[in-house]
Amino acid sequence: MYTEIIMDYYKYPKNRGKIQNPDIDFKDSNPLCGDVIEMSIRVNDKHIKDIKFDGTGCAISQASASLLTEMVQGKSLEEIKKLDKQELLENLGTPNLGPNRIKCALLSLKVLKYGVYSYLGEKLQTQE
Repeated sequence: MYTEIIMDYYKYPKNRGKIQNPDIDFKDSNPLCGDVIEMSIRVNDKHIKDIKFDGTGCAISQASASLLTEMVQGKSLEEIKKLDKQELLENLGTPNLGPNRIKCALLSLKVLKYGVYSYLGEKLQTQE
């Protein structure tokens, strides 16, 4: 069921940990299966300077978070806003996951996007 990509990122996660005093820190869970993902991000000049994830859950959710941190490192927040689920699923090697497993795979993208949008919203409020 799991691709080699998923098993590699699950066994040897990249960017696992937490950033002290991050610009963005967002956490969410999938209550149906118990997956939890938290992302902490440092932003510099509207680009992701550093990103880490932490959490627990199935191989798909943890591998997805690890892979996603690599995909977005150095990207602009505008690029993050345009990132779609299909790109993440294709990079995971699982473009056609079933309905139960797709929530596991997309939890990290949800956390990333909510975090970025919250950060941008706060920035807009402080400029007014």
